[in-house]
Amino acid sequence: MNSSVKDNATYSRYEMPISDDLIAAAYYRIEDGVVILVHTEVPFEYSGQGIGSRLAEGVFELIRASGRKIMPKCTFMARFSARHPEYRDLVVS
Repeated sequence: MNSSVKDNATYSRYEMPISDDLIAAAYYRIEDGVVILVHTEVPFEYSGQGIGSRLAEGVFELIRASGRKIMPKCTFMARFSARHPEYRDLVVS
């Protein structure tokens, strides 16, 4: 698990530090106990370096540990879940 990913419930986002002043973030809302992933952001200068995938892995692992399910509305998270069958048990439609 990517232990650097943390849930910042105040801002409804999972965060992964990239540098001292930058983070990658996955925004969410919770409905009926399901974590709906609505948007993922990686600073442009870090795109294409696998940061989004590391963030997604950490997010999925944190949600698994919480016992909740995931509904990926964000296209990045939807693609990640489709490419990683080890997380299919977490995904609801």
